[in-house]
Amino acid sequence: MSERRDFLKKSALLSLGTLATSIVSAKKIDAIENIANEHFLLEEYTLPALPYAYDALEPFIDKQTMELHHDKHHQAYVTNLNKALQTAKHPAANSLEEIFKNMTAFDTAVRNNSGGHYNHSLFWTLMRENKDAKLNNPDGKVADAINASFGSVDEFKKQFNDAGAKRFGSGWAWLIVENKKLKITSTPNQDNPLMSISEVKGTPILALDVWEHAYYLKYQNKRADYMNAWWNVVNWNKVNELFAKAE
Repeated sequence: MSERRDFLKKSALLSLGTLATSIVSAKKIDAIENIANEHFLLEEYTLPALPYAYDALEPFIDKQTMELHHDKHHQAYVTNLNKALQTAKHPAANSLEEIFKNMTAFDTAVRNNSGGHYNHSLFWTLMRENKDAKLNNPDGKVADAINASFGSVDEFKKQFNDAGAKRFGSGWAWLIVENKKLKITSTPNQDNPLMSISEVKGTPILALDVWEHAYYLKYQNKRADYMNAWWNVVNWNKVNELFAKAE
């Protein structure tokens, strides 16, 4: 009888030990998963403020368009990017540029919204106030490079506008630096030339948003009119700054 009691006691202790081990193991697994999740979660992105007032680009780009474009469209990309990064596991990355270099490792939501956030953040800085509607042409080293690459500023603008006009649906026109040379290209949706999946890769120094939300309130379906007007507010100082970094 005592042997049976000893057996039952040992069995109970063994079961408790196994249960305790399972609980500890489960806690260890949870801890490991938490560490892994922290590794995969990227920083929380925020909407940058415009570097000028909403009406600063008038009469070329109207105040209402800038309010909607920045506060609604760009904010949506930021919000959805943070959500996409929190709800799925992705490789660790400390910047949008790192995401772009390894774009195939991220899902479509990250691709679209990381591109939307980066592209717009750059776009705002590439424009400036021009209330006097003075002729706005490139100067400095980037002007020399444009003339050398395209023959003239007018020819460059023609080719750049052509890239924007021929972008079917929504997308962007770009001036990029590739192997120290200037090149014009375009991308669909919110893709950009920094992405590993882009057909033409390079460092952007000028970008034009040709999504309809960028111009429809003022120009309706006249994309060409919008592009021609946009040259009046290009911030060539910023273009020169980006060109110097990309050389």
